[in-house]
Amino acid sequence: MNLRRHTRTGLLAVAALLAGLTVGTPATATATAPATTNDGGECAGVRAELDRLEGRITPNACAFMKRQIAFGEAPSIQTYLDIFDPEASLWEAGGPALRGHADIGTSISRSLRLVPDLRYRGTNVVTEGSVMMFGQQNTVTLKGRKVSYPQIARNVLGDDGKTIQARRYYDRYELFEVLPDSERPRALFAGIADPAGSAGHGTAAGRAPDRFRPKDITARLAAWNSGDAAALAARTGQAGLYGPGLDRPLTTKEGKTAYFKRLFERVDVEFKAGQAAFGRTTTYVEWHGTMKAGPEGPQVPFGIVERVGPKGEWELYFDTLPAIATRSEIDALFQALAS
Repeated sequence: MNLRRHTRTGLLAVAALLAGLTVGTPATATATAPATTNDGGECAGVRAELDRLEGRITPNACAFMKRQIAFGEAPSIQTYLDIFDPEASLWEAGGPALRGHADIGTSISRSLRLVPDLRYRGTNVVTEGSVMMFGQQNTVTLKGRKVSYPQIARNVLGDDGKTIQARRYYDRYELFEVLPDSERPRALFAGIADPAGSAGHGTAAGRAPDRFRPKDITARLAAWNSGDAAALAARTGQAGLYGPGLDRPLTTKEGKTAYFKRLFERVDVEFKAGQAAFGRTTTYVEWHGTMKAGPEGPQVPFGIVERVGPKGEWELYFDTLPAIATRSEIDALFQALAS
């Protein structure tokens, strides 16, 4: 591996662990609900470590969650590699996937040197066959400040519960709140909010959307790929929208439409439907492909995960950084974070 690639692998590792901070995250992290399970009690200890667990808990899903929780409680290179098959891939937005224990091990060692106090707890978790959507709330110290941020770990599992393919969904931008304003690009969604005085302003109140169903995937995918802000916003009614760059949920059609218009003003996306997980009260849907920032920007790997929760709350997980910064600028930001 040449030095340039090695350095970028390390920076991607930082992204894999540190990205995803949003502010004003919903209260679903403390929600509880019984899991639909066939584990016969074998995974009862796992359920106690999560805020919400739904889906059919197969032996491989149980084995994966035990390893994931073990790393969150006591991070180390070994507890991290225990999660992955030796030939696994690990992806995060903006760059190529890491492949195999050698690259993944190198990346996690650099990340843990930067944030040795990393800890996380599982929040909203849904299993769907061999697919695991694992929500987590991470906590680290950066530049002497505690930072807490959410992340979705999307994993495809083998029969032994080892991850074969992993994708991480998070927004890296908010990590750089610990840096001076002059060292950070302008946030993608700066100034986006519900109209002042609107009904439900600043709350998650309002009519919840209809439950997302598999038959809705085709139309939803078309809305993302055509940049149809109105269609994306309309389906969710008045349910609170939580996402990168928001310090409070958006509850109005005007606020949500403005949010998506801002996104599509900056990027063109080309998605395919990824994985989906349908729990008793919680649904995750993944859209994955590429994005292009501006007419001259390169196409880079990109994706979004949507979560619709038990109270109709609507969350988006994606990385805003590739939309507002070049690869070299992102590298420089992480170097500043580490210095």
